[in-house]
Amino acid sequence: YWVLIMSTLGALAPVLGEGNTLTAVLLSSVGLWSFVVLLLRGAKEAANLNRIVTVAKIIPILVFVLLSLFTLDLDVLRDNLSGGGGVGSLFDQVNGTMLATVFVFLGVEGASVYSRYAKRREDVGRATVLGFLSVLAIFASVTIVSYGILPRAEIAELRQPSMAGVLEAAVGGWGAVFVSAGLIISVLGAYLAWSLMAAEVLFVAAKDDDMPRFLKRENKAEAPVSAVIMTTILTQIMLFVTMASENAFDFTLNMTSALTLIPFVLAAGYALKLVITRETYDIDPSGRTRDLVVAGLATVYTVFLLYAAGLRYMLVSFIIYAPGTVFFVMARREQRRKLFTPGEAVILVVSVVLAVVGVVAIVAGWISI
Repeated sequence: YWVLIMSTLGALAPVLGEGNTLTAVLLSSVGLWSFVVLLLRGAKEAANLNRIVTVAKIIPILVFVLLSLFTLDLDVLRDNLSGGGGVGSLFDQVNGTMLATVFVFLGVEGASVYSRYAKRREDVGRATVLGFLSVLAIFASVTIVSYGILPRAEIAELRQPSMAGVLEAAVGGWGAVFVSAGLIISVLGAYLAWSLMAAEVLFVAAKDDDMPRFLKRENKAEAPVSAVIMTTILTQIMLFVTMASENAFDFTLNMTSALTLIPFVLAAGYALKLVITRETYDIDPSGRTRDLVVAGLATVYTVFLLYAAGLRYMLVSFIIYAPGTVFFVMARREQRRKLFTPGEAVILVVSVVLAVVGVVAIVAGWISI
């Protein structure tokens, strides 16, 4: 998010580049730690602010869609949708967009992350479905109307945020300014929401003894202070990494998507395992067939996502995952449990080996970030 903000401002201040210059990283760092101050004032206050920002960030997107509809060129739209030459097979097209699509829909599981605050359990499911459909509608609308303004090849060459370039082509220079301003508000709101969610994940995991105890520490405002600081430190490290990236925004977007895929595969696989072994179905087995279909489809789909991500991002992901073993060991020692079961030891060895291969590949220039 901070890379995108700095890239947006980079259109006015070239010193910010594509969001990965030293100046851009330093300014992003200031914003990063400023949000910590806000988050430590309490989740409720941050959540109230997030509700306001959510409305504010949707308005520019709706205006973009409406203005684009009025200036839409049917011939351009028809040419873009027909595909033309050089787009590859349908499988290649789907495969090439999987990481971007995963990134767009990241967060629809947010309702389950905050399920402990829900008054009724069924509200969690409704919120998840509503969130998915809302994001799908926005994503499809922005994509389709953009295809009616500029040829696909020209859209691909636009700097981030590409919505600004599309609206500039539709209504003039003020359109780019409007979208850029709206995007900054939108991204700041999205970052606030994700900061809350990331800290909540660590906090809840620590309360369940899956992470070290220090991560469940709260301040007087009931904010998970240790979890907030830990997530911010990790984000700060990633900001510095972007300075070595050739295309900072694409790298961070794809990296974010790739990092989520392994947890997705494990979650889907575990759901499938529960259905097959009939665990948790002793009392009410009526929904087992339905769950088998859902878990099976989820497992196949997430495995395909791993394939679509490619070896490059998988190796870099393990460079980040492998050091996380330290938290696992800390949690086990606090509970005076055996550090690794045989299966966990195998996973550790595989993770470390892939992380080492990833580091060697980057140093040797076999893969680039």
